[in-house]
Amino acid sequence: MTTRTTPPDDAYDEEERLPCGRPVAEVWECRERRADDPHARTCVHCRRAAEDFERLESAVRGLRDETEHPAVDTASLTRRVMDVVRLELRPGRPLPLGTATENLWITEAVAARALRAAAETVPGVRAGSCRFRDDPEGTAVGVRIEVHAPADRHLPDTARRIRRAVYETADRELGMPVTLVDVVVADVVTPADAQEDTSR
Repeated sequence: MTTRTTPPDDAYDEEERLPCGRPVAEVWECRERRADDPHARTCVHCRRAAEDFERLESAVRGLRDETEHPAVDTASLTRRVMDVVRLELRPGRPLPLGTATENLWITEAVAARALRAAAETVPGVRAGSCRFRDDPEGTAVGVRIEVHAPADRHLPDTARRIRRAVYETADRELGMPVTLVDVVVADVVTPADAQEDTSR
C-alpha cells in the first residue's frame, strides 16, 4: 500500500503567463492545432503570443532550409525543436521523487533537462525530446528519450551507455524512481557533422 498523495494543485502555476492570465504554452498549443479560440480572437496579448509562435516556427524552418544536407528529415527536425521550446515554456506535470511514503515531486521540464544532459555525457550523443509515462501504481515513471548517435560507434552499445547514464542520473542526482528507459535513435551523425553543428 502506498501513501503518496496526489500532486499539489498549484503544480502548473510556475508556467509563463500572459498579462491576460492565460499560459503561453496553452495559446501556442491552440495555435498549432488551429483550434477555435474565442478568447484569442479578441485578446491582443494572445494574438501577439500566437504571432510570436508563427515567427519562431518560421525561423526554425528557415534554419532547417539552410542546411547543406538535403537528406535530413526536416519535418522531424522542426517538430523536435518546437517540442523542446514548448517543454521549456511549460514546467509540465509533477513526477514522483523518493519513496512512496514521501510527498516529493519534480516537474517534467526539470527532470527532462537533467536526463537529456545525462544522455549527452556519452561521447558523440545529442539528446532530443524526453518523455515520461506513469507506471500503473503511479509511484514511478518510464522514460523515452530520443537521441542523435554517432555513426562511427556501435549503436546497441551506445544505447546501453545512454540507458545506464539516464538510470544513474535519475537515481543518484534526482532520486526519481524509473522503471524503464527507452532509447530511440532518431538519427546518426558523423563526427564531421557533430563538429560542424557545435561550431555554429
